[in-house]
Amino acid sequence: MFSATGVSLLPEKPYLKAMKHSILLSAALLSLVFSPAGAQTTAPVTSDPPLKQVTPVERPPEIDQAESYFRSLKTLKARFIQTAADGTQMRGTFYLNRPGKLRFQYDPPAKDFIVADGLFIYFYDGQLGQQTNAPISQTLADFLLRKELRLGGDLKVTKIMHSGGLMQMTLIQRSEPNAGSLTLGFKEKPFFEIKKWRVKDAQGAITEIELFDTVAGTKLDSDLFSYHDPQGKGLNK
Repeated sequence: MFSATGVSLLPEKPYLKAMKHSILLSAALLSLVFSPAGAQTTAPVTSDPPLKQVTPVERPPEIDQAESYFRSLKTLKARFIQTAADGTQMRGTFYLNRPGKLRFQYDPPAKDFIVADGLFIYFYDGQLGQQTNAPISQTLADFLLRKELRLGGDLKVTKIMHSGGLMQMTLIQRSEPNAGSLTLGFKEKPFFEIKKWRVKDAQGAITEIELFDTVAGTKLDSDLFSYHDPQGKGLNK
């Protein structure tokens, strides 16, 4: 679930490996995660020692704050910078329509995109001219797109820290604690909002997405969240 494949949103399965070569996602979340020459370098999510260790007997207020934020978040549009494990960067636009729908659209000359339509998430590889899909429930996108988002149950918060104006929260899967981790970074001032996330896979490779020029609560065209094959081979609405 926390694999760096496919914007860290698609599961690590053999039939998805072909998508890696053109986007270098394993070299995103969320994904998401997703370098043209001159792309700016973004500061990684810090790995400073945590200020709080979360244990089963406590529930830090930061967890309630994050859950409340996601529950109130309906739509979001933002620019993003994806930084892969090898330092490669790519830019694009991220669209979110909760619950169930998102889109990552890479800037030209890349032709790649990722779209979730409420049931499935589709990855289009512009270099191969092929799409791959999977049920949202089998991907990291499920975390972002759940109607009732809870930082508990199948997810476990292992670390919370405050650094550089960000509240950072690290999550793992209870059933597969060694499969990797997801760290969410929330800007705390002047208002609380998602700013970045980092996926660390089982091999230790890290992919990070930073959001900027974020606009929440805006109306988004429903067509953004349908898969349209650029070559006209198929259409899913």
